[in-house]
Amino acid sequence: MAWNEPGGNRNDNDPWGTGGGRGGNDQGPPDLDEALKKGLDKLNKLLGGKGKKSGGDGGSSSGGGSAGGIGAILALAAIIFVGYVIFQSFYTVDEQERAVVLRFGEYSRTENPGLRFKVPLIDSVRLVRVTNVRNAQSSGQMLTQDENLVSVDLQVQYRVGDAKAYVLNVRDSNQALAFATDSALRHEVGSSVLDEVLTEGRAELAVRVEQRLQNFLQEYGTGLSIVRVNVESTQPPDAVQDAFREVQRAREDEQQVKEQAETYRNKVVPEARGRAQRLTEEAAAYKQEVIERARGETSRFLAVLDVYQQSPEVTRERMYIQALEGVLSSTSKVLVDTKSSDNMMYLPLDRLTNRSGGNTGNQNSSGSSGSSDIDIKTLSDQVIQELRGRQDSGVRRSR
Repeated sequence: MAWNEPGGNRNDNDPWGTGGGRGGNDQGPPDLDEALKKGLDKLNKLLGGKGKKSGGDGGSSSGGGSAGGIGAILALAAIIFVGYVIFQSFYTVDEQERAVVLRFGEYSRTENPGLRFKVPLIDSVRLVRVTNVRNAQSSGQMLTQDENLVSVDLQVQYRVGDAKAYVLNVRDSNQALAFATDSALRHEVGSSVLDEVLTEGRAELAVRVEQRLQNFLQEYGTGLSIVRVNVESTQPPDAVQDAFREVQRAREDEQQVKEQAETYRNKVVPEARGRAQRLTEEAAAYKQEVIERARGETSRFLAVLDVYQQSPEVTRERMYIQALEGVLSSTSKVLVDTKSSDNMMYLPLDRLTNRSGGNTGNQNSSGSSGSSDIDIKTLSDQVIQELRGRQDSGVRRSR
């Protein structure tokens, strides 16, 4: 029958010891001290000890209770120890981490994310974040190749690429990174001139520093991987910044003047080439014109020669008339009849010259370009010679 079975019977099987000590009143609260003692006695019996006896000697009962309490404490400590060992045997690796397991201080393995097991007190685990990007700053003054001081501020973005090397190879990977960054930066700046570092060479400087820094970290075995190197600022020392700004402004003015000269060159050179091409084409055209004219004159001369050989007198007269027509067509003419009178003729050559000059001036003012080149004196001599020739021919005919 159960100890709490309903009914009026007294039940001594109550584990709390309330059956006989409370006169059959089952509704009172249990005695905690008594319950703890009974629990320790039962645990002691399970571990091979002797429980408390109700009918024994008082001293023996006290000695048995002390032995039972020590056994219970040892059992409780054993349970706690076993629980602690089980709890320490398992650990969790996050998605952003890798676990480096060391057994007796020696590398054992690298664990990926998940729930993992280790041997307590033998294995030690180092968790390393391998996905997040970290930043490191570096700055300082250094000499360039042309022996000028320059201040450079640099930012390095990196992450852990090899968890094992990061934990085991270098005692302080971040400090090794700082030393390697400073060495790479000074090497590259010392191989460049000041103008390249301060102006257009900054981007190329960052690329070179990144490559050299990655090589250093691989040689050191730090387990770090460079993501990006940014050159934030490059400037001369504070004492010479004003002079440097003046130099920069002078260079900007020089560049502006060069651009203006290049613009003028791009404008003038095509025009000059066009004029040269036009002159070349005009010269070629003039050359062809002269050649064709010479060929035409030659052909005409040969044709006249054939006619002249057939009838010399007629041809000579015709040529003479054409020459006079060409000469006298644009000049003032004076007709003299020498047969009508035997008196000496007087020709006012000065007036004829003035009239010829006036006519020539009028023709020039009206836009005639061919008459302006005629020599008046030569024309007068030709007229006089022509008149004398006609007079002589008239005298011969009269005879």
